[in-house]
Amino acid sequence: MEKLRVGVIGAGYIGKFHAEKYANMTDVALAGVVDPDASRAASVAAANRTTAFADYRELLGKVDAVSIAAPTPRHHEISRFFLAHDVDVLIEKPMTTTLAEADELIEIAEAGGRIIQVGQLERFNSAVGALKDVVSKPMFIESHRLSMFKSRCTDVSVVLDLMIHDIDIILTVVKSEVKSIHAAGIPAVSDHVDIANARLEFETGCVANVTASRISIKNERKIRLFQKNAYISVDFANHEITIIRKDGREGGIIPGMDIERRRFTQGDALDDELRAFVRAVRFREAPEVTGQMGRDALRVALSVMDQIQAANRRFLEQ
Repeated sequence: MEKLRVGVIGAGYIGKFHAEKYANMTDVALAGVVDPDASRAASVAAANRTTAFADYRELLGKVDAVSIAAPTPRHHEISRFFLAHDVDVLIEKPMTTTLAEADELIEIAEAGGRIIQVGQLERFNSAVGALKDVVSKPMFIESHRLSMFKSRCTDVSVVLDLMIHDIDIILTVVKSEVKSIHAAGIPAVSDHVDIANARLEFETGCVANVTASRISIKNERKIRLFQKNAYISVDFANHEITIIRKDGREGGIIPGMDIERRRFTQGDALDDELRAFVRAVRFREAPEVTGQMGRDALRVALSVMDQIQAANRRFLEQ
């Protein structure tokens, strides 16, 4: 089997891991690493036995697919270039900065028969995969994604950096249009919103309360889902699901309820994500997270940001 030629755009924190994963795949040839910082590109390229480039256009003709791990404001420009030249793309989340940009990329991909996969990494968490078997018509969802501060993540708001993971997961399990959004958040230590909370109300009647913070003193990634006769708790960090179901028996920690805990092997979510992209490209299959799915999560995230910005303007005007 001929090796798939893949390039990585962006040699920062995320991009260097993309390069490393591709370099270790037997069916992939890492064609190059691109970064405007020449020393950074050279360092990542040397570590993964490939070539460094300063301009992503230099990869044209050398790649069948690319991972785009450049800063978010450049996602649209770079993705559009490669899609227009018949190259499939994996775009790190958030997909773009605007819905118009996302729509244009989806349109170009569909017209040219190209693949867009959006890098919603949490979809490849082993515990998340198991949700499909246990979640049915959730009525209430509560999620907390808390992270200690990292300066490298502050080019976008915490909504687009962290909350968008939970928005994406919630959309996949609720399978309903969002009816209304109520949100609040503030920029505490950076120029963008660092802590945010959103209440999402769906057409089905489900309500999701979503909190994300990057100024926490601890890391936490949990989601709790309540449905008729069952409560499901997911601990992303520990790859564990707790399922509490009504069984009518007496005794136990919660009378009348059966408690089941499932633990999953940690695995390598990024490696799984990139291998899924490679398979989608090679066999021309729909990826796990399509451009439309990335766009759906972005739409909700941008609506949350609109609410926050409007509320903060009103606060400052008082």
